Amino acid sequence: MNPTQPQKIAVVLVNLGTPDEPTPQAVKAYLRQFLSDSRVIEIPQFIWQIILNLFVLTTRPKKVAHAYQSIWENDSPLRKIAKEQAQFLQQRFDSEKQVKDSLLQGFDVQVYTAMTYGKPALRDILDDLTNPNDRQKTEQIVIFPLYPQYSATTTGAVFDVIAKWGLQQRNLPSFTLIKDYFANPLYIKALADNIRKFQATHGKPEKLLMSFHGIPQPYADKGDPYADRCRCTAGQLAKELGLNDGEWLCSFQSRFGKQEWVKPYTDATLTEWGRQGVKSVQVISPAFSVDCLETLEELSVENRDIFQNNGGGEYHYIPALNADSLHIDMMWQIVLPHVLAHKDNKANWV
Repeated sequence: MNPTQPQKIAVVLVNLGTPDEPTPQAVKAYLRQFLSDSRVIEIPQFIWQIILNLFVLTTRPKKVAHAYQSIWENDSPLRKIAKEQAQFLQQRFDSEKQVKDSLLQGFDVQVYTAMTYGKPALRDILDDLTNPNDRQKTEQIVIFPLYPQYSATTTGAVFDVIAKWGLQQRNLPSFTLIKDYFANPLYIKALADNIRKFQATHGKPEKLLMSFHGIPQPYADKGDPYADRCRCTAGQLAKELGLNDGEWLCSFQSRFGKQEWVKPYTDATLTEWGRQGVKSVQVISPAFSVDCLETLEELSVENRDIFQNNGGGEYHYIPALNADSLHIDMMWQIVLPHVLAHKDNKANWV
């Protein structure tokens, strides 16, 4: 290592993942990897693999592929937007380095996108960053899972990838794993400003539904803090917006299988509101940092139909923060202290 070279630090923005193509074959390969993770499905693996291979993977890929086809434009929205996030955050680091007396002088910070499942795979990114043939290989890596609310099923799975990768490494880099940011004031403000901007065009609804991706209730019973973190986010957001209790609700979507999931359910809530004759609903999903199948198809289309088919009125989905400047600024503010924490870790030998 040459001490005259800038210190290389990698920031890796991690999201769940997406199929390579909107085809049944590609979706099947993606679902096999995703649903084989014991963090995601806690049924004993011998039993679950029989269910997965004989039932789930023989029926679900075709339906899911059809849903992906409705939102696919040259690539998955999740992968496209994730790349944009990394590019904008990289620009922020590059521009800050040009400022006189910047704290980033002497740093070479590079931002990457990675997925827990599918491509670009987190494991492959780690391999590239720590290539033993690279004399200036990255020794400091900041892992930033873009899951605002920690869950063992998401951020926990990211940790597993790192741990399994590390078992095969002789010379490990230094890692920082950012657990979550569910109550970070910058995150809450970005969400609130996103809602205000949307409502400046579409008006204020009778009800604002904050719909989070769900997890099975037994996971929460065993100590997964995700649902409580979601409720905290929703409460903080409602407070920031100045909403009264009857104007908003926190709910959970995307349940799978027959077991009980954390409640209230999004589809059941919208069914009830429709039958009550609620005139207007806006839905936001603060658990998603990037719009994807669960927001663009399930929330925006399926749940709209549920609400309106049961007598409800106007329905709008408020997009995720995606690559909005407020979102990038939030990422910058969260990541920067972890980058600067490596300031004195540069080796002093050639």
